[in-house]
Amino acid sequence: MIERIAEIEREAAEAIAAAATTQSLEDVRIRYLGRKAELPNLLRGVAELPPEQRAATGKAANQARQGLDMAIERRGGELAAAELDQRLVQDRLDVTLPGDPLPAIGRLHLITSTRREIEDVFIGLGFNVAEGPEVETVYYNFDALNHALTHPSRLLTDTFYLKPAQDIFDPETALLRVHTSPMQIRAMERQPPPIYLIVPGRVYRLDSDATHTPQFHQIEGLAVDDDITLADLRGTLLTFARAIFGEQREVRMRPHFFPFTEPSVEVDVSCFNCVQGVTADGQRCPLCKGTAWIEILGAGMVDPNVFEHVREHGYDPEQVQGFAFGMGIERIAMLKHGVPDLRLLYDNDIRLLEQF
Repeated sequence: MIERIAEIEREAAEAIAAAATTQSLEDVRIRYLGRKAELPNLLRGVAELPPEQRAATGKAANQARQGLDMAIERRGGELAAAELDQRLVQDRLDVTLPGDPLPAIGRLHLITSTRREIEDVFIGLGFNVAEGPEVETVYYNFDALNHALTHPSRLLTDTFYLKPAQDIFDPETALLRVHTSPMQIRAMERQPPPIYLIVPGRVYRLDSDATHTPQFHQIEGLAVDDDITLADLRGTLLTFARAIFGEQREVRMRPHFFPFTEPSVEVDVSCFNCVQGVTADGQRCPLCKGTAWIEILGAGMVDPNVFEHVREHGYDPEQVQGFAFGMGIERIAMLKHGVPDLRLLYDNDIRLLEQF
């Protein structure tokens, strides 16, 4: 029996030394030290041997098992280290290679892309792009644009006046502009007619709901010459509507009131989501509310009272006339792309932004 134990130990030692991988070493361990292996079974059968053989046989079997355990552990460490070195060589990372998967490429925010799209349309029509200060005075924001002293937008509940608090009727009182229209006056002060420009930029009002935010973006348009008519305004806005919403669009004008235009109009575009207010599935169109028209902006002919503020710069209301319009960039983006809530454009939710 002791001779057989020595023979098993020798065979196992040779197999351990010959193992080339940790997996083959595990196979050797199971073959010689597993539950069904011969050496453990010899140990379990020691009790059945004659009393005079039990001690020597048990001691030899235990020493053999312990020796094999230590040999397997040593060989396992050697093989694991060698395999790790091999993996480090094979899996070496080349930091000069591009990431996998490639990182997402940045893109313009929907508001920015819509603004640029609108600008491109009007640049193609011969308009220039101008920008002005976001901190304005009462004079440029209200007075020079023919706002009456009782106009609601002058109230503290509608406009952000800057501290320290000043008389809100003082022409020099500072505020955050409520529209980009002040650039009408500033541009005409700097340039005699003719003038054709659009003014994109941020504006500020005390509103916050699904269709209003305290800060939003607007594009103002102004055209002044000696033969401008309301028909020119309609043709310009029709071209704009078809460029943004599709070649089949039409526009209509409805009478309205704005302090700095006379006559003033609200401009609607024919709905691009339905036919005569009915969707393809026969339902009332949720976009135009079944009217077949969608309001997109306000416009009108420049009020002669506005020209009076820049008469000395060549804008005699008896000699020139022009039109102006203003639109919210967010509103155009929401209508064109079906965004249901204006605030989503400011939440920075990647699930929305990566769609555009």
